Amino acid sequence: MTPFGLRLRQLRAQRNLTQKEMAAAIGVSPAYLSALEHGQRGQPSWALLQRIVGYFNIIWDDAEQLQHLASISDPKVTIDTSDLSAQATQLANLLANRIGELDENQIDALLRQLQPKDDGA
Repeated sequence: MTPFGLRLRQLRAQRNLTQKEMAAAIGVSPAYLSALEHGQRGQPSWALLQRIVGYFNIIWDDAEQLQHLASISDPKVTIDTSDLSAQATQLANLLANRIGELDENQIDALLRQLQPKDDGA
């Protein structure tokens, strides 16, 4: 599952909507919507994201949050380390090879380490 897929599922559940109902309303198949929620599809297109925002009548900060979640929800990430150090290449490869072995606490610790710091601005 992706961060975007999780949020989409939460929004749908809060409104007691089925995938079939939502899919019909935003112009996609229920199978595609299910795949999007489960992280089996890439990031939604800008047009689809706008249809989702409109469908849920999401405004301002919530719409920006959903757009941000979509931007960090590519389930098939490629990392180009060709211009980086050997250590950066090693890190990328170790993460790619071992991410499935990490537990939730380890993932949370890495996320805290790597996420941008909020400077309060």
